[in-house]
Amino acid sequence: MHDGVKIPGIEPVMRVIPMPADMNANGDIFGGWVMAQVDLAGSVPAMRRARGRIVTVAVNSFLFKQAISVGDVVSFYASVVKVGRTSITVDVQVFAERNPANPVLVKVTEAQLTYVAINDDGTKRDVPQEQTL
Repeated sequence: MHDGVKIPGIEPVMRVIPMPADMNANGDIFGGWVMAQVDLAGSVPAMRRARGRIVTVAVNSFLFKQAISVGDVVSFYASVVKVGRTSITVDVQVFAERNPANPVLVKVTEAQLTYVAINDDGTKRDVPQEQTL
């Protein structure tokens, strides 16, 4: 059974298939849609590392390498690259799986975002020390 193209050794934090409502006027997937999905994907390892609530504080870099099309299976890979006292910087790599008959994996976007750990009242809090098992 074939279950698509994968990047060896890592799992995506999310996968999504864009629909026609996500297109821009040129027929490609709207960049704002991609940015929102990247922010969601980046928040997954940030929340896990912060062990609680976080907010996006900065988009450090964002590069659209190729367009995304309706029907592509879009996979978002995210990992923590830096932890400060209250902040967590996450790298997000985005790949589109195209052509279901002969799947090809294409890197379409790469970004780096910074999140800040916050308390319930919205004030900054320290990121807990990393747990060791």
